[in-house]
Amino acid sequence: MAVKPNTGRAKNVILFLGDGMGISTAVAGRIWQGQQKGVDGESNALSFEKLPFTALSKTYSHDTQVTDSAAGITAITTGVKTRNKVIGLTGEAKPESCASEASTRVTTIAEIAKAHGLSAGAVTNTRITHATPAGTYAHTAYRDWEGDADMPAGALSGGCKDIARQLVEAPAGVRLDVALGGGRSRFLPEAKGGKRADGRDLTAEWAKAKGAAYVSTADQLKAVDPGKTGPLLGLFAGEHLPYEVERAQSGQGVPTLAQMATKAVDVLSQNPKGYFLLVEGGKIDMGSHLNNARRTLTETAAFSDAIQAVLDKVDLKDTLVIVTADHSHGLVISGYAARNAPILGLAGNEGEPVVAGDGKAYTVLSFATGPGGVEGNNLRADPAKEDLDEVDYHQQAVAHLPSAAHAGEDVGVYADGPGAYLVRGVVEESYLFQVMNHAFGFEAGK
Repeated sequence: MAVKPNTGRAKNVILFLGDGMGISTAVAGRIWQGQQKGVDGESNALSFEKLPFTALSKTYSHDTQVTDSAAGITAITTGVKTRNKVIGLTGEAKPESCASEASTRVTTIAEIAKAHGLSAGAVTNTRITHATPAGTYAHTAYRDWEGDADMPAGALSGGCKDIARQLVEAPAGVRLDVALGGGRSRFLPEAKGGKRADGRDLTAEWAKAKGAAYVSTADQLKAVDPGKTGPLLGLFAGEHLPYEVERAQSGQGVPTLAQMATKAVDVLSQNPKGYFLLVEGGKIDMGSHLNNARRTLTETAAFSDAIQAVLDKVDLKDTLVIVTADHSHGLVISGYAARNAPILGLAGNEGEPVVAGDGKAYTVLSFATGPGGVEGNNLRADPAKEDLDEVDYHQQAVAHLPSAAHAGEDVGVYADGPGAYLVRGVVEESYLFQVMNHAFGFEAGK
């Protein structure tokens, strides 16, 4: 059926980013979600797969065939491809060079929105200072400079700011109105259980702004009145938030990604001019770095749930929704498993696992690289003799690495709302900035 494009202006733009959510991850996540619901996994659809406009995004960075999250988010939020490890700077910046920051800054879509009187926010289940959320507000030559203790003396003496300071010290006209995630350690001094070496409590400094609020538990977040709060900072863990499979048992009072995203929408919607919001499912990537497909797929399903929760709240007549990934991962689906066979099980059909040339079974899901690879001259284990249902099970990988490498194939883009019709074909990752900028009507100084 034909879909009529919405050529109107977007009041709001929401960018959902599934970190490391390549096509194979989305497919496996789709099957996993369906099987958990007791329906046909293969014909199931994740929430964002129902959006009418789609494209493929080319994710290479300024200097590498395979991007990292810093360069990936910079391309999406600024329209400029940059070097791996760099956030909010052009490709002329030198990684880990404080001196190169000042002359290479580029403006993010969140900063542009703020300059036009809109609100802006970022939500993540990683540290709020991690590469992807930082891509909405930070400008740094090295993504790992999240707190002052993470920086070398030369960078500090050179006047460069850590990412947490950049979030809190940004002028009111640029600063995010909502920032929800983990990473509390980068905001607190050592005396308060944090990792800051300068003795500052950035959460207290944030709270000094007019009407500002700082929360650290799910109950506190729930209690926030969207109509009364000013700038909202929520830090729900010292580091990254727990994986979804562990969140309820963590005892930390950690909100779900859906709860954070919907609260952000409620707060940002108080601005009649509109808003920009980034929502990152960052733990998808982390599960894949571990070769732990169960965590990857559980996080993908939770990301889909968060998207649906937001779609249920917003009006697509004036809200552009874009869902994409910054890069892929080397997750492979292989082995001719029977229809609706457990996606986390063994490859094979009719209940009989197939075996490889070494006489051992293999799983439906595997990875190109990562800790699941065999070290040295050791022999590959037989998955048929392992507990594949164990939550910490690592799928096997071809090449051993302490942490799985990203993959370089194109990733999916899914969209609906004003300007979504521009999401089509095979596009540069940096093109997505142009789509958002055009939808807002910010082009040519409008």
